Amino acid sequence: MNFDRLRLGERKSMKQLFGRLFSQILGGMLLLAVALGGLSGWQPAAVAAGWNAPTTPLLMAMEPRNRADDKLATEFGKKIDLNNTNIRAFMEYPGLYPTLARKILQNAPFESIDDVLKMPELTDRQISVLQANMDRFTLSDPEDTFVEGGDRFNNGIYR
Repeated sequence: MNFDRLRLGERKSMKQLFGRLFSQILGGMLLLAVALGGLSGWQPAAVAAGWNAPTTPLLMAMEPRNRADDKLATEFGKKIDLNNTNIRAFMEYPGLYPTLARKILQNAPFESIDDVLKMPELTDRQISVLQANMDRFTLSDPEDTFVEGGDRFNNGIYR
């Protein structure tokens, strides 16, 4: 008789355990559904009924930006920034790539655009090429995003 009672008690505790576990899983799934729904634009009825709800989905309202995107949106994206630009940007301009581009990268950072003309061991021809391209140069503070490691010399993009 005691054996039957024990089994009945075990069955009850197992039912309670599975009941709690099931309710926790169900509650977690509901919470996740509401959270994901809020990010994608779906709103629960109470929120849609007039509570201060965002009118645009949160994921759509956020614009993924980083320091590199912000810098590329400035003059940096249109000219060669002597302190940050990758060596491949110099390929567009005859006479700058590869020798002068390498010298510029090795001697950076510069405090002014004119400092590029004061690099050591420049030939007269290199100085004239640099002078012809001065309007294509810009200068900003070195940004880790662009100058870290060897990315300025080799960013891993090959033809």
